[in-house]
Amino acid sequence: MQDRYNEVGFVQQILGLNLVPRKNSTNRGNDTSLSDFSEMWYGVFLWAAVSSLVFHLPAALLSLASLRQHKFARFMPIAILLMGIVGPVFGGVLTSAAIAGVYKAAGKTMISLEALVFGVGQSFCVLLISFLRILATL
Repeated sequence: MQDRYNEVGFVQQILGLNLVPRKNSTNRGNDTSLSDFSEMWYGVFLWAAVSSLVFHLPAALLSLASLRQHKFARFMPIAILLMGIVGPVFGGVLTSAAIAGVYKAAGKTMISLEALVFGVGQSFCVLLISFLRILATL
C-alpha cells in the first residue's frame, strides 16, 4: 500500500512540470529545480519544441482543410509542420543553451515553471515576429 503513494503517475509528472530527466537518475522528491546545465537546456528546449508544435499543428490542419482541392497548395501543411519542427531544432537549441548558460554562469537554479515560461516565450516571440513581418508588407 505504501508503494502506491511513492509512484508518480504520468499525468502528475506533466502537471507538476517534472518532465526533465535528472542527471544520474537522482531522485529529489518533490524538488523541481534544475541545477545542471543540461537539465536547464533540455527543459527550456522541450517546452519550446512542444509549444511550437501547438502553434503550428492547428495552422497545418486549417490549411489542410481549406487547401485540399488545390493542385499544388495541398502540400502546404507539410511545410508548416516542418517549420514547426525545424525552427525549434535549430533556433531553439541555441537560444535554450544561451538561457541555460546565463543561469549556470550566475550560479542560479531554474525551477520547471521558469523553463516553461522561457520555452513558451521563445515560441510566442517567433509567432509575434512572424505576424509583424507579414503586416509590414501590406
